[in-house]
Amino acid sequence: MASDFSDGVTRCAKREDGGRADVGRAGGRHARGRCACDGRTGDGRVDSAADDALHEECGVFGVWAPDRDVARLAYFGLKALQHRGQESAGIAVGDGGTVMVRKDLGLIDQVFSDADLSTLTGQLAVGHVRYGTAGAKSWEAAQPHLSTINDVIIALAHNGTLVNTDELRRQLIDLGVPFLSNSDSEVATKLIGYFTQRTKHLREGIRKTMELIRGGYAMTLINEQALYAFRDPYGIRPLVLGKLPAAEDGDSQEPATEGWIVASETCALDIVGAEYVRDIRPGEILRISAEGLVSEQGVPAAAESAECIFEQVYFARPDSIMGGKSVYACRYDMGRRLALEAPVEADMVIGVPDSGLPPAEGYAHESGIPFGEGLIKNRYVARTFIQPTQELRAMGVRMKLNPLRDNIAGKRLVVIDDSIVRGTTMVQLVKMLRQAGAAEVHVRINSPEVVWPCFYGIDTDVQAQLISANKSVEEIRAYIGADSLAFLSVEGLLACVPQIGEPVCGGCAERGYCTACFTGVYPVAIPDSFGRDKFMPGYDPLNFTTPEPVSGHCVTEKERDRSWETAHGEA
Repeated sequence: MASDFSDGVTRCAKREDGGRADVGRAGGRHARGRCACDGRTGDGRVDSAADDALHEECGVFGVWAPDRDVARLAYFGLKALQHRGQESAGIAVGDGGTVMVRKDLGLIDQVFSDADLSTLTGQLAVGHVRYGTAGAKSWEAAQPHLSTINDVIIALAHNGTLVNTDELRRQLIDLGVPFLSNSDSEVATKLIGYFTQRTKHLREGIRKTMELIRGGYAMTLINEQALYAFRDPYGIRPLVLGKLPAAEDGDSQEPATEGWIVASETCALDIVGAEYVRDIRPGEILRISAEGLVSEQGVPAAAESAECIFEQVYFARPDSIMGGKSVYACRYDMGRRLALEAPVEADMVIGVPDSGLPPAEGYAHESGIPFGEGLIKNRYVARTFIQPTQELRAMGVRMKLNPLRDNIAGKRLVVIDDSIVRGTTMVQLVKMLRQAGAAEVHVRINSPEVVWPCFYGIDTDVQAQLISANKSVEEIRAYIGADSLAFLSVEGLLACVPQIGEPVCGGCAERGYCTACFTGVYPVAIPDSFGRDKFMPGYDPLNFTTPEPVSGHCVTEKERDRSWETAHGEA
């Protein structure tokens, strides 16, 4: 069985020929999957996959547009999503006969030159920006992941985290499937490729993979001819569909073709001129090709959706629309609600740029305290929360923010920030404000206390690192050196975001959102082997479970004898 994969291993090392590697032979024809790395991985590359983290907050982008420069569209879309991941970037392009991938460590501008983009030609593409949550950077974990198994060539980009891939990985390895990284995304890629090779239909391969994997995921995928988008049954991670107008080409005699975009946020649609159509539905598989759009339910949607509420609090760009309401408006309303829940006498309200500015404006409006500029952000320093180590986060605060002394000296300040996760940033920030002459510093947080780890794609998967799991509000106040400290309530937060679906009583999806990091109620059951050791003694989370047995879930000899050709018409 290993021979099925022997010609299909994607290998890209720093080679004398510039790192280009053609791989894969399919059924007597050269249907190539190419990795176009140019050898720039030598300085940051990690040989040991054991150091690679599984959890990430990322951005994905997909485009089908035969009359457009899809590589540059993907590049601009990823630029709009750069805030979602800053460790690596990659683009895969399909041209009808092959799929080429270029990816590397660094920001999108560092990975792709104009010359690089010119080599990526085709009619469809997927792109990815990645943030690895812990451990060293790894080129192998950069996405899109490329899989070539006989006739099946796919490239996949994934935002989120899968919680049950250990056993699936072992089964695939036993079946002869090679792995280059310890990434859960690569497990999904290899599962899809494996099932597609066996069933001869890509949509069936995706569907069978969705039946097995658990967690939060939004994925985009291409083969040579079609773009696919699919989402976990709870809709934990965001994914939207947009429509591109037909390209204007006065020299062409042929009618121009409209294009389609899928992306993590609507801000990526805006930058490429696409119009928002709808969200990809939980559990849906969407196929986009020359035949049009085909939608089917890959797995049943959960009875209660559980979209990550931290998107509105922090991750999403304020100009993105989620649930019909701008993220800016959600954060502004959080500030207004916070002023009602935690008033204080002060002279000025300031926000911590950038995500703290809209709630600061809302707090000022509701409280009547003037809003002012108190902190200047260095736009060329990356977000501290999405830096991979604690030491770098601490060092990054002073590089990123500088107080406006003339504005804050002698004033009682209300400082609004989106969250306190580890406490590193706020300790440094309060100290800087006092050194700049602030008379009082009252910290207000427009989200509840982050007490529980996240296993669905956010860098908070070890509870001992969360300051609110270790200290009371008063202890945190003393630790950060503030005069007072208050957090927005869970109920207050939910009142500020658009309702998704019908309201239900209690639980993690009261308004269609996952609030597990605040409440400890997890919408997707987490195997003990995956996360139980991430909790501190005395904490008893809900919805943990014994690992679901998956023996026999991978294709067996008996299953291969079935006729799958009648299940779906095309790959």
